[in-house]
Amino acid sequence: MKQIPPPNPAWRPGDKVTSPVSEMISIDPRELEAAAAYKILIGSIVPRPIAFVSTVNENGTVNVAPFSFFNGVSSKPMAVMFSIGFKPNGTKKDTLINIERSKEFVVNTVGAWMAEPMNFCSVDLPYGESELDRAGLTPISSDLVSPPRVAEAPVHFECRLLSLTQVGKAEAGASTVVIGEVVRCHIHSRAWNNGKVLLSEISPVARLGGLSYSTIASYFDLERGKL
Repeated sequence: MKQIPPPNPAWRPGDKVTSPVSEMISIDPRELEAAAAYKILIGSIVPRPIAFVSTVNENGTVNVAPFSFFNGVSSKPMAVMFSIGFKPNGTKKDTLINIERSKEFVVNTVGAWMAEPMNFCSVDLPYGESELDRAGLTPISSDLVSPPRVAEAPVHFECRLLSLTQVGKAEAGASTVVIGEVVRCHIHSRAWNNGKVLLSEISPVARLGGLSYSTIASYFDLERGKL
């Protein structure tokens, strides 16, 4: 992972920005099918971090599934959010069913070394079957919640449910926003350096549009804006 200079190091407040953007196309989302609106979202909001969420099925087996509408919410309390779409037939996904019942889950982040098994876990197995076993990933016990963590993941957030908000009707294209309080963090030891998480050691995988993913090959630093 390489550190590079910022794109416009000579820029100062008030300087005119040279932009390639000129003409725009305006779209009314209410006139779009759900699939078309989804393509705009996933193609425009990039890169997106991936929440690899582990929950426990009613029969005690482990469910894991990736979600790329994912981010942090607050630091006090420490909380994260992700959204779970409905299946094409309008029914709930296993992850949501499990969270509604147990009020617990673990968000595991995705390192580049686990991209393929993470992607495999997006398959639609019958409820109660474990994607973790088929993917060759390793469950390890959590400290404070019942769902296990994924041993191969570089960061684990043990979470208890704070809220569920359904957006839209129960149909394809709608989703449920899940907010969970992080009650315990686990970070790959080589990635933890004096209170800072090292990107080079967690090697995060990001979701792009279509079938595309990305990793972080380079980064640059910018001081916070000031007058």
